[in-house]
Amino acid sequence: QVQLVESGGGLVQAGGSLRLSCAASVRTFSNYAMGWFRQAPGKEREFLAGISWSGGYTDYADSVKGRFTISRDNAKNTVYLQMNSLKPEDTAVYYCAADKRLSRARYDYWGQGTQVTVSS
Repeated sequence: QVQLVESGGGLVQAGGSLRLSCAASVRTFSNYAMGWFRQAPGKEREFLAGISWSGGYTDYADSVKGRFTISRDNAKNTVYLQMNSLKPEDTAVYYCAADKRLSRARYDYWGQGTQVTVSS
């Protein structure tokens, strides 16, 4: 069982930055690939970024490539999402997810989400 808790969301002006964190309660964090997703009101959940077990491989959606960076610290059981050059359309609830396989869609464990609001 994996429990995930996101933090770091908030209100930011367009062009600003935020760093999201996701702390995992699990015996062996490095056994899990991690992903970040978001869901805006009235829209489907969207894959943003994924990272492999050791952090050596990352994958990004085109919508955030070059602006967002995913990273992990296995010693701290934490995955991060650095978000730069934020736009109003980035406003959404952001979720982290964990699974033993790296993918853009299938994740077994999810956090509760953290709200990110970008004002224009």
